[in-house]
Amino acid sequence: MSNGADTDIEAVEAANTALYDAVEHADLDALTGLWMEDGISVVHPGWPTLTGREEVLRSYALIMANTDYVQFFLTDVDVSVHGDTALVSCTENILSGGPAEDDGSAGPLVGGLVVATNVFRRVEDGSWKVWSHHGSPVLVEREEDEDGGFDEGLDDGDVQL
Repeated sequence: MSNGADTDIEAVEAANTALYDAVEHADLDALTGLWMEDGISVVHPGWPTLTGREEVLRSYALIMANTDYVQFFLTDVDVSVHGDTALVSCTENILSGGPAEDDGSAGPLVGGLVVATNVFRRVEDGSWKVWSHHGSPVLVEREEDEDGGFDEGLDDGDVQL
């Protein structure tokens, strides 16, 4: 791999990290600067596809306004760069919580897993901007079986798509 490819991967990794940092810090201004100007889309877990800058940014504003605490621990991060397009797949290990208790201690915390695909485009100034984000909740736990493969947690009668 050439140094240019390594540099692109590092730049995309930094842009991806900045996306999650902006959400964690409820920084809508920073988040706004990370997205392309047009042609963008987002799918939050359980939501329909949202398209266009206004709809996408409004969705994040709503999430930030209604989430007192959120922290992402990204695992299984894979970055692939092809010219001016980059694909990041990862698992979002999410910890979120409600309002602080009356005594100032942390409110109730909830954890969850989301698999995400983030698509970035290199823009004219050379920076990488988010083009699309798609998050899907992980509903089935994977457990390693005796052969080193993964048991998807399905019973014999379950249908796997």
